[in-house]
Amino acid sequence: MNGYGVLRRGGWHSYADLAAALERAAHVADEQFPDDLRWLRSYVLNEDRGQAGTFCVYEAISPEAIRRHPAHARLPVDEIVAIAGTLIAGHDPHNTDGWRLPEHVANPAQPQRRSNDAEAW
Repeated sequence: MNGYGVLRRGGWHSYADLAAALERAAHVADEQFPDDLRWLRSYVLNEDRGQAGTFCVYEAISPEAIRRHPAHARLPVDEIVAIAGTLIAGHDPHNTDGWRLPEHVANPAQPQRRSNDAEAW
Protein backbone atom coordinates (compact mmCIF):
# COMPACT_ATOMS: atom_id res chain seq x y z
CA MET A 1 0.00 0.00 0.00
CA ASN A 2 1.06 3.59 -0.62
CA GLY A 3 0.54 6.69 1.50
CA TYR A 4 -1.95 9.42 0.56
CA GLY A 5 -3.11 12.65 2.12
CA VAL A 6 -6.66 13.98 1.66
CA LEU A 7 -7.43 17.66 2.19
CA ARG A 8 -11.00 18.57 3.12
CA ARG A 9 -11.35 22.36 3.51
CA GLY A 10 -14.33 23.75 5.41
CA GLY A 11 -16.30 20.55 5.01
CA TRP A 12 -18.25 20.83 8.25
CA HIS A 13 -20.21 23.66 9.81
CA SER A 14 -19.62 22.43 13.35
CA TYR A 15 -17.48 20.02 15.28
CA ALA A 16 -20.61 17.94 15.95
CA ASP A 17 -21.01 17.52 12.17
CA LEU A 18 -17.34 16.58 11.93
CA ALA A 19 -17.65 13.99 14.72
CA ALA A 20 -20.58 12.33 12.93
CA ALA A 21 -18.67 12.32 9.65
CA LEU A 22 -15.58 10.77 11.24
CA GLU A 23 -17.67 8.00 12.80
CA ARG A 24 -19.31 7.35 9.41
CA ALA A 25 -15.90 7.37 7.68
CA ALA A 26 -14.43 4.84 10.10
CA HIS A 27 -17.41 2.52 9.68
CA VAL A 28 -17.27 2.69 5.87
CA ALA A 29 -13.49 2.14 5.80
CA ASP A 30 -13.71 -0.88 8.10
CA GLU A 31 -16.80 -2.47 6.58
CA GLN A 32 -16.59 -1.72 2.86
CA PHE A 33 -12.87 -1.29 2.14
CA PRO A 34 -10.91 -3.43 4.63
CA ASP A 35 -8.44 -4.66 1.98
CA ASP A 36 -8.21 -1.44 -0.05
CA LEU A 37 -7.33 1.25 2.48
CA ARG A 38 -6.43 2.05 6.05
CA TRP A 39 -7.30 5.39 7.60
CA LEU A 40 -4.32 6.21 9.80
CA ARG A 41 -5.05 9.64 11.28
CA SER A 42 -6.68 13.00 10.70
CA TYR A 43 -5.68 16.52 11.64
CA VAL A 44 -8.57 18.91 12.33
CA LEU A 45 -8.26 22.34 10.70
CA ASN A 46 -9.84 25.51 12.10
CA GLU A 47 -11.40 27.14 9.05
CA ASP A 48 -13.12 30.49 8.47
CA ARG A 49 -16.48 31.24 10.06
CA GLY A 50 -16.20 28.44 12.61
CA GLN A 51 -16.08 25.66 10.06
CA ALA A 52 -13.87 22.62 10.43
CA GLY A 53 -11.70 20.96 7.81
CA THR A 54 -9.39 17.97 7.94
CA PHE A 55 -6.16 16.63 6.50
CA CYS A 56 -6.40 12.84 6.61
CA VAL A 57 -3.60 10.33 6.15
CA TYR A 58 -4.32 6.97 4.55
CA GLU A 59 -2.57 3.90 3.21
CA ALA A 60 -4.34 2.59 0.12
CA ILE A 61 -3.88 0.35 -2.89
CA SER A 62 -4.58 3.25 -5.28
CA PRO A 63 -5.86 6.82 -5.52
CA GLU A 64 -9.12 5.35 -6.82
CA ALA A 65 -9.60 3.50 -3.52
CA ILE A 66 -9.18 6.84 -1.75
CA ARG A 67 -11.84 8.41 -4.02
CA ARG A 68 -14.31 5.55 -3.43
CA HIS A 69 -14.14 5.85 0.36
CA PRO A 70 -15.44 9.46 0.67
CA ALA A 71 -18.05 8.83 -2.02
CA HIS A 72 -19.53 6.03 0.10
CA ALA A 73 -19.07 7.88 3.40
CA ARG A 74 -20.53 11.17 2.07
CA LEU A 75 -17.34 13.16 2.75
CA PRO A 76 -15.98 16.13 0.79
CA VAL A 77 -12.62 15.89 -1.00
CA ASP A 78 -10.68 18.92 -2.16
CA GLU A 79 -7.38 17.30 -2.97
CA ILE A 80 -5.65 13.90 -2.87
CA VAL A 81 -1.86 13.84 -2.78
CA ALA A 82 0.60 10.95 -2.79
CA ILE A 83 2.87 10.96 0.27
CA ALA A 84 6.52 10.46 -0.67
CA GLY A 85 7.79 9.96 2.87
CA THR A 86 7.76 11.19 6.46
CA LEU A 87 9.93 13.84 8.06
CA ILE A 88 9.71 13.88 11.84
CA ALA A 89 11.07 16.80 13.86
CA GLY A 90 13.62 15.89 16.48
CA HIS A 91 11.48 17.49 19.20
CA ASP A 92 8.55 15.13 18.51
CA PRO A 93 8.16 13.14 21.75
CA HIS A 94 7.14 10.06 19.74
CA ASN A 95 10.30 10.16 17.64
CA THR A 96 13.64 8.93 18.91
CA ASP A 97 15.56 8.96 15.61
CA GLY A 98 15.35 12.61 14.49
CA TRP A 99 14.84 13.54 10.85
CA ARG A 100 14.38 10.63 8.46
CA LEU A 101 14.12 10.85 4.70
CA PRO A 102 12.91 8.00 2.52
CA GLU A 103 15.80 6.52 0.55
CA HIS A 104 14.44 7.70 -2.82
CA VAL A 105 14.28 11.28 -1.47
CA ALA A 106 17.59 11.22 0.42
CA ASN A 107 19.43 9.66 -2.53
CA PRO A 108 17.84 11.03 -5.72
CA ALA A 109 20.54 9.40 -7.87
CA GLN A 110 18.68 6.14 -7.30
CA PRO A 111 15.00 7.09 -7.48
CA GLN A 112 12.40 4.50 -6.60
CA ARG A 113 8.99 4.95 -8.15
CA ARG A 114 5.93 3.60 -6.49
CA SER A 115 3.43 1.96 -8.78
CA ASN A 116 0.62 4.31 -7.72
CA ASP A 117 2.37 7.63 -7.35
CA ALA A 118 0.80 10.97 -8.23
CA GLU A 119 1.88 10.81 -11.89
CA ALA A 120 -0.16 7.65 -12.38
CA TRP A 121 -3.44 9.50 -11.86
